Amino acid sequence: MAGHPPEISTVGALRASGWVGRSVREELRANLLARLRAGRPVCEGVLGYDESVLPALENALLCGHDLIFLGERGQAKTRMIRSLAGLLDEWLPELAGSDVHDDPLAPVSAFGRRLVAEGSDDAPVTWLHRDDRYVEKLATPDVSVADLIGDVDPIKVAEGRRLSDELTMHFGLVPRANRGIFCINELPDLTEKVQVALFDVMEERDIQVKGYRVRLPMDLLVVASANPEDYTSRGRIITPLKDRYRAQIRTHYPGTRDLELAIAEQEARLPEVDGIAVFVPDFMKHIVAEATFQARQSPDVDQSSGVSVRMTIANQETVMANALRRCLRTGESEAVPRISDLPALVASTAGKLELEYAGAERTEIQVIDELFKRSVRVVFDERVPLEGVGSVAESFEQGWRVEVSEAMRSEEYLTGLDEIAGLRDAAIRLAGGDSPARLASAIEFVLEGLHLSNRLNKQIRDGGILYAR
Repeated sequence: MAGHPPEISTVGALRASGWVGRSVREELRANLLARLRAGRPVCEGVLGYDESVLPALENALLCGHDLIFLGERGQAKTRMIRSLAGLLDEWLPELAGSDVHDDPLAPVSAFGRRLVAEGSDDAPVTWLHRDDRYVEKLATPDVSVADLIGDVDPIKVAEGRRLSDELTMHFGLVPRANRGIFCINELPDLTEKVQVALFDVMEERDIQVKGYRVRLPMDLLVVASANPEDYTSRGRIITPLKDRYRAQIRTHYPGTRDLELAIAEQEARLPEVDGIAVFVPDFMKHIVAEATFQARQSPDVDQSSGVSVRMTIANQETVMANALRRCLRTGESEAVPRISDLPALVASTAGKLELEYAGAERTEIQVIDELFKRSVRVVFDERVPLEGVGSVAESFEQGWRVEVSEAMRSEEYLTGLDEIAGLRDAAIRLAGGDSPARLASAIEFVLEGLHLSNRLNKQIRDGGILYAR
């Protein structure tokens, strides 16, 4: 929550207070140094970048460099950029009514200079919160130079001002970000003409509006995000503009499944339901995360576009939601996801993968189904040694058959459980408890793992799955 701004309302009072202005870069550098000395991270809530991305970001800010974040989708680029506003001072004085946040003691616009000249020490001052000093624009092909830099305001001309008067200008987003941070997301989507218009902003720190003979010095940090240029088909960053971004920070996906899970658990959200507890077994969490890792190395998926961490987050939320829906239908008090809930993840996975077809085409549903099968097998092999469940497979050799389904009550899984040698012990070890819902989830995991290890047959029936030998 923002505090209250200082009680200074005129240029004279500001000058008497001893306030001394500093550039945005000096401000960011000083506040970053204070944060580093205190052992606080530069970006809150960003995991997995401590040894790679964040050091590069800190170096760029200490150097005062404009920077571009380069990486595939879902790599926290926008979150890190937005967090930079937290390094600005909480309050900044500006001349009241200035479109470009003029420094009251050193205005740069015609409006600001005239206001100070006419009002002198009585010129009004307001205070700008740091959240309002961050300006962000999503680049699209229809963004114009006027949007970013400015243009003639026909209304001001109609009011009687001359075209040669600087006050007839309508400032775009860049000058309105003066004394702050300006960000362009998806920079390659800007047309080359618009990118050229940013040259002066990036190098000379001023803007030019059409034919006006005006030099408006800008004090701002320019930040951008983009997918790696070598595979973006929508556009490219022209070389002279790319050269003006003095720091290029390359982001990446989590290197381990545990880190992927930590991010998903931090971000995943599910509404609470009175009377129902939600528990996700460790093996189910890892299956969901492993599916994303499998997608990132699958030949069926276009790796150039990336597979976002958002896929893991959405799938974690969906598998919990499906288990919760089952409890609402069956009246159970504990929602625990099962293997039979995985088909529900087609809805949260589809659209997050761009398929790469080579030869015979495969449908998106087939690709997703294969991803989860491989994920279950990987996690099963890690957690359940086959010799440990050999007695379970032998019981099926003797004619046991087990039918399961996404809609079945958990207690039904326990019927005859103790007659299948070793199944209860294996389920308890995996489930993290002996409640019916947790045991049902673990039983499905063991049976599906044995099937994928070619120890059991599996038949899909209407409303259920039959495991037999």
